[in-house]
Amino acid sequence: MTLEFATVTYRAIRDRIRAEDPHIDEQTLADTVEGLTDLHEIVAALVRAALADEALATGLKGRIAEMQDRLARLQDCAAKRRQIAKDVMLELDIKKITAPDFTVSIRPGMPSLLVLDEAAVPSIYWQEVAPRLDRQGLLNELKEGADIKGVTLSNPEPVMSVRVK
Repeated sequence: MTLEFATVTYRAIRDRIRAEDPHIDEQTLADTVEGLTDLHEIVAALVRAALADEALATGLKGRIAEMQDRLARLQDCAAKRRQIAKDVMLELDIKKITAPDFTVSIRPGMPSLLVLDEAAVPSIYWQEVAPRLDRQGLLNELKEGADIKGVTLSNPEPVMSVRVK
């Protein structure tokens, strides 16, 4: 049974029972309709699948973190080995080494900027940072009851809570 069909069936049965007995209390109505449809089982299966996806995502996050650590170690090792090769070539004044699968050479580098005194740098070389909205600050103020032009709190959306025993 599909979710759409189960939803339509659930609504139809609930509305029919409510029409037949307008004084039925909500708990009895809910229990009766639950017993007559598969909707609760379908929603439970959806939540169960979401929990499985979340568990996989959590495991994947851990694995990604491990792999990022490994990546950092490999990059660090590669940088150290390149530095050793460069130091040896500079020390022994070797300009070029040709191997079957690569060529390595030493050439003069380009000068980079060193800032010695920021206060002495003329203002035309400074960039202004674009103003940025403090969304968290606004949210906190609005929650405390402040009336701020141009912003308001949205209507709260329903939240589904799933607890795992």
